[in-house]
Amino acid sequence: MPAIVFYISGHGFGHASRAIEIINAVGARLPACDIVVRSSVPRWLFERTARPPLTLIDAPCDTGVVQIDSVRLDERTTIGNAAAFYARLPKLVEEEAVHLQRHDARLVISDAPPLACAAAAAHGIESVVVSNFTWDWIYQAYSGPLASHPDLIPTIQKAYGHASAAWRLPLHGGFATFSNIVDVPFVARHATFARDDVRQRLALPVDARLALGSFGGYGLQGFDPRDLDCTAGWHVVLTGREAPGPLPRCVTFLDENAVYDAGMRYEDLVAAVDAVVTKPGYGIISECIANNTAMLYTSRGKFAEYDVMVAEMPRFLRCEYIDLASLLAGRWRESLDRLIQKPPPPERADTTGAQVVAEMIAGMLPLDPS
Repeated sequence: MPAIVFYISGHGFGHASRAIEIINAVGARLPACDIVVRSSVPRWLFERTARPPLTLIDAPCDTGVVQIDSVRLDERTTIGNAAAFYARLPKLVEEEAVHLQRHDARLVISDAPPLACAAAAAHGIESVVVSNFTWDWIYQAYSGPLASHPDLIPTIQKAYGHASAAWRLPLHGGFATFSNIVDVPFVARHATFARDDVRQRLALPVDARLALGSFGGYGLQGFDPRDLDCTAGWHVVLTGREAPGPLPRCVTFLDENAVYDAGMRYEDLVAAVDAVVTKPGYGIISECIANNTAMLYTSRGKFAEYDVMVAEMPRFLRCEYIDLASLLAGRWRESLDRLIQKPPPPERADTTGAQVVAEMIAGMLPLDPS
């Protein structure tokens, strides 16, 4: 069958999480289409959360940002890795065009590797960028290391220039090279289990105030749960692939697999807690918005997306800032108590972006949607 090919950035889980929501909507809307995914995101995320059958090509299609942990990054290595990758772009485009031909690709969706757009053009098909930022915009913030690689930004922008359109998500920045921009609603993951049901299934206290520490696959160096000062009034939930060692009273560690093994997804856990403690990223912000969960957030290093998110998210989300030193020292109580007393946000966001994008994809394909 003809295929839609999704190129998904391997930077964190946010790009993949929202792309999978779109893939699920496309699978329901266009069941006759093959879906191919090109990404270096761990295979388990697709196996656990993607509903339609898909072909996964496990390989990097961009270099993202090099993270030291969830709130610290390495600017120089980030730019060095990107420059080395995009210096090979002509060869990479040739290789990708062969893959697109092999899968009878009819449309490429990028979130948001520039390689995808250049490869689609080489194969003679259209591509669309679906994202809240472009990588040229992110990298332009690193002017120091960028001075040694003057060709990087023009190369990225030239590759993006092959796209037919950008379907721009909220909390956005960049897109300077696109003339055809369509703004779409939040693509967000919605819980499917009731709050109390999730707590009972995961052996969490039903009546306590719960705070979820959410720092993704990069972790948080320098934080010891035994330092938390909030355990008298809050129960803290930590997730990951490896337990962080001895835990104090009122702190629960959940292996990420336990959530999925119980038939749930991460967004069900987000909906079951009162607050998420995190660094701002599109994925966790959109999930908090969709599931009406408050957010206590800290800084995340020099990342252009951060300022946009901090400025925009109070419109849609109860949120409160905590400085990184206090976060790492476990001084959470005052900030959490302040956060939970905040009134509802002034606007209710539209979080139907996955369905909207799936319809737009269907409109671009000369296929029988049945």
